[in-house]
Amino acid sequence: MSKNDQAGRPPRFSTLTPGSFPAIRMRRNRQADWTRRLVAENRLSADDLIWPLFVIDGENQRVAVPSMPGVERLTIDLIVEAAHQACALGIPAVALFPNTDPALRSDDASDAFNGDNLVCRATRAIRDAGLNIGIILDVALDPYTSHGHDGLVIGERIDNDKTLEALIKQSLVQAEAGASILAPSDMMDGRIGAIRSALESAGLSDTLLMSYAAKYASAFYGPFRDAVGSSSTLKGDKSTYQMDAGNTNEALREVALDIAEGADMVMVKPGMPYLDIVQRVSEEFQLPTFAYQVSGEYAMLMASAERGWLDKDRVMMESLIAFKRAGAAGVLTYFAPEAARALKATD
Repeated sequence: MSKNDQAGRPPRFSTLTPGSFPAIRMRRNRQADWTRRLVAENRLSADDLIWPLFVIDGENQRVAVPSMPGVERLTIDLIVEAAHQACALGIPAVALFPNTDPALRSDDASDAFNGDNLVCRATRAIRDAGLNIGIILDVALDPYTSHGHDGLVIGERIDNDKTLEALIKQSLVQAEAGASILAPSDMMDGRIGAIRSALESAGLSDTLLMSYAAKYASAFYGPFRDAVGSSSTLKGDKSTYQMDAGNTNEALREVALDIAEGADMVMVKPGMPYLDIVQRVSEEFQLPTFAYQVSGEYAMLMASAERGWLDKDRVMMESLIAFKRAGAAGVLTYFAPEAARALKATD
């Protein structure tokens, strides 16, 4: 005779409605490593990573960036070595940023149009090495201007339309040097359409455009400006062309315009403080959407890890999967080689 018959009543939980405990125990799928992997909703791989690199002049030199522990400025020969490393780790692309000699910085940003400038030489060196890797170059004037702004200063303001003319010239020399992707980060109105038209006219129609479509006037960029040497040159701030931190609908308008003008993919910058923007953009437009885990985000995590306040490896991976969860197709991150090694170790 069953216990049910003995007691004269049904088992304790037999009358529970579907969806209630203990019929549903959420912890069942979490109880083992293999089940957690089996049901994972989002995954991170080396394919999702883009490695930003800082280029300096010279040979066989590494110069630490004090505000970004573990990050160094590299001469072109070492940039090529880093690109080899990226290929070996399965990282699909690197993004190059120059630390231009102050003597070459000018009000008109003329070194940006020099086909033999730092990033163009670094790009050709990677191409000459025969590496199967994407090269992303930043389209903006701040590494080349004496005032540190992304555009040309005429009188007391950033002149949008004159800046467009400069950005077109910069884009053409970068594309001709072998850039796979041009990434306009200047936030001038109309620059995607202007650059796309110029590329088409020059027979460079295969060059991709990754627009920094929703780039905010953020305080998280400080260490990056140290790395490219624009911290000391910047006069004023960038709030007349970069976005206000409180705005979200404006980001969607910016993205929509850039897509209409010919962007192949878009970016949100900064990353973690703007995960809501990443999610809205990726859901609204269904276009490859990238996020930049910027220098300030990296520096915060590294500084906390150095003090023993956070477990660096765990917060690194947790922060990166957050971008995937929000809908990002990929992430520009200074953690790229370290994260790729960690992912390779678990394959």
